[in-house]
Amino acid sequence: MTVIERREIALVDLLDRLLAGGVVITGDITLRIADVDLVRIDLNALISSVNAQVPAPWGDST
Repeated sequence: MTVIERREIALVDLLDRLLAGGVVITGDITLRIADVDLVRIDLNALISSVNAQVPAPWGDST
């Protein structure tokens, strides 16, 4: 085993790394009965941390 294979990362550290760079989540959900599509939901989400160096995309609301 190499050092990288034995390295363990805490969940908090993993979430911190993901939020620092941003995460994009996309997905499709289709509800169907008897091969008839009843409801289709498209999901697009961007999850990112916001601070003074990376401001919120919608600006200051105060």
